[in-house]
Amino acid sequence: MATVVIPERVARRRERVRRFMEEYVYPNEAALSQEDDEADALVSELQQEARGEGLWAPHLPPEAGGSGGGFIEYAYLNEEIGRSVFAQLVFGCQAPDAGNGEILHLYGTDAQKERFLRPLVAGETRSFFGMTEPEVAGSDPTLLRGRAVRDGDEWVIDAHKWFSSGADGAGFGIVMVVTDSDAEPHRRASMILVPTDTPGYELVRRIPVMGHEGHGWGTHCETRFTGVRVPLENTLGEPGDGFRIAQKRLGPGRIHHVMRWLGQMQRAFELMCAYSLERSAFGGPLADKQTIQNWIAESAAEIQACRLMTLETAHRLDEGDEARVGVSLIKFYAARVLNDVIDRALQVHGGLGMTDDTPLAVMYRMARGARIYDGADEVHKMVVARRILRAFEGGGTWRFT
Repeated sequence: MATVVIPERVARRRERVRRFMEEYVYPNEAALSQEDDEADALVSELQQEARGEGLWAPHLPPEAGGSGGGFIEYAYLNEEIGRSVFAQLVFGCQAPDAGNGEILHLYGTDAQKERFLRPLVAGETRSFFGMTEPEVAGSDPTLLRGRAVRDGDEWVIDAHKWFSSGADGAGFGIVMVVTDSDAEPHRRASMILVPTDTPGYELVRRIPVMGHEGHGWGTHCETRFTGVRVPLENTLGEPGDGFRIAQKRLGPGRIHHVMRWLGQMQRAFELMCAYSLERSAFGGPLADKQTIQNWIAESAAEIQACRLMTLETAHRLDEGDEARVGVSLIKFYAARVLNDVIDRALQVHGGLGMTDDTPLAVMYRMARGARIYDGADEVHKMVVARRILRAFEGGGTWRFT
């Protein structure tokens, strides 16, 4: 299909990203991993380099302050950006800022864009997304308990959130809360912009995830909103649009994750192949062992399958299709492949793979979350199966094309 042929302009841009990664990102990974003030200063320096190269915010179109050219282009660029867990911050396309920027661009008023989107895209502030709550299943947003009650020309918000990623040091959050308890389930919630200096907002803690607490943009935080008052004009879209906007945000957000995972898979695959050739045990190189050869062959097939599925879905999104089945398919399939490929690469490296002398240990820790965030694997499988079966009801059928 045509989408597997990289347009010349995109190929040139991807080559620029590749050179940037080799010159600026890979040599600085150890320093960036320290997650301290010096690392923050280095990030700012590298972000300026990315801006100078015309590679800043590739997830957003130029009219929103980015340099992007659609989902297909972003998929190809992410095959390079995704190779390092730090690169998305350097290029200004890190989660959750990327998703927040997209929905502000799509649904924000001119005043909201000026106050929140412009400084976000410029890298002058960061943001978080507050939807998941510890008391209810995050996979079902119709269960949200957080509330916003209208009082004159203000919302009064009371909510308890966690996995508010990036809340540590963020300037504002987009918070999803129930604004009409009597509405039908998918019209009950709204998204509201909340500056973090608003009285009543509290960053409770940075949540340690698999032994790692994180720093700044890499944190997963618990947040609380107690009588937080913000103007009604801080509503994103119309009251009751929360679920619709969430779907618009999370769909692209899921494919953005998968795009980055392609780079992670490929880098882990390269490390596995190279190390299996140079490391010897029991009479010869690891590459001569049948188990290793099976892992290499299986990984190659799975990575390419993920690539083609991702490009097909990106193509559909660029054509205006929501591609709900495609997004869910690649989300759960690519999450499994990501975990499997990194796990094989780590196993080939033995004890070395458990250390931070290679990027595999960090990649492995971060990959496990891929099967949970933005919808657990099981939820996406349910979505796919239901939509396929629905097509068969009444004697119909379902095809990939």
